[in-house]
Amino acid sequence: MALNWFVFLLGWNDGANGPLLPRIQEHYHVGFAVVSMVFVCSCSGFIIGALMNFVLTDRLGLGKVRRSTFQIVTFTILPTTPPFPVFVIVYIINGIGIALQLSQAMGLIASIKRNGDTKMGIFHAFYGLGALSSPFVATQFSQMPRHWAFYYLTTLGIAVSNTVVLATVFKSKTLDECLMLIGEDPKASEKDTSERSSFNQVFRMKAVHLLAFFVLFYVGIEVSIGGWIVTFMLDVRGGGPNTGYISSGFFAGLMLGRIGLLWLNRKLGPRLALFLYAFLVIGLELIIWFVPSLIGGAVAVSFIGLLLGPMYPIAMVQAGTILPAWLLTSSIGWISGFGQAGSAVVPFLTGAISSKHGIKSLQPLIIAMVGCMLVLWYLVPGKKRD
Repeated sequence: MALNWFVFLLGWNDGANGPLLPRIQEHYHVGFAVVSMVFVCSCSGFIIGALMNFVLTDRLGLGKVRRSTFQIVTFTILPTTPPFPVFVIVYIINGIGIALQLSQAMGLIASIKRNGDTKMGIFHAFYGLGALSSPFVATQFSQMPRHWAFYYLTTLGIAVSNTVVLATVFKSKTLDECLMLIGEDPKASEKDTSERSSFNQVFRMKAVHLLAFFVLFYVGIEVSIGGWIVTFMLDVRGGGPNTGYISSGFFAGLMLGRIGLLWLNRKLGPRLALFLYAFLVIGLELIIWFVPSLIGGAVAVSFIGLLLGPMYPIAMVQAGTILPAWLLTSSIGWISGFGQAGSAVVPFLTGAISSKHGIKSLQPLIIAMVGCMLVLWYLVPGKKRD
């Protein structure tokens, strides 16, 4: 539950971007390209945090790295609405903290053998819950021209409570100590300390890079749909003022899919389940693309969220299955940190193509990226190789 509270904070942070970006543009008098530096700086922070994870995990372990304090620093500064260069640079700090926490949290959950897939699904469902909840709060603050930045004080409150909860639950325990306390074999003795120089070890494993690019495409698809589908429905399908709720339907589907489809994941197996979900997503995207129906498109978007939801947890569970136990946290740190770059790269690509060909290009672009995910998933090993 402590880790679930952290990932709720992550979803709360990501879900608020849509309602707040127009107000940020108005306050700082910047255009779309300049305000997008928020995503670029977050992406930079993710990658820096992923690289820092190699050092911090090996030297300090799980509980001794107070990663959550990065969010406290971030959301203490943002409510003051500092000059725009400072405003976006602070997002680097936020990205570092998220990457460090996410890699450690998923490394612990992926190491759990008993119902690990269920725990991973619930963990990521809490992300969806945060992303679903925050737009309702952020929208209210965005309507306050003078006090819109006070929204960040709500995030600061969650960040402070997150730090208190993590410090209370994990104290200064290492990952191996946490696993032993719940009766799991950490298998730490399989490799000696000298072999835990994980940086070189991780980057020599092909599966790590395949999963990293898979997550990059996945996160890019998730953020692109969540961010651009409303514009598509407004401009192409003639939606009205309530069209914004389509994005909430997408995140609601994302949250429900990560729990509600656990039984199907187990019945089909992770590899077959993901192939099935990806092909169904392509079919639903074709419906949105070619069927001129606002309601039909809205329903299809919700089902796309439902089917996309389990993919990230499945990939992380697969990482725990095929990667060496002593490199798992470092590997997942790089996979998740590199993958988060998709949250900046793919939306930028979507915007660049749309500026030339219109937002109607969103659907073929999403289909092409899902196709890339299918190829990468086919190349990911199905079981651990010696």
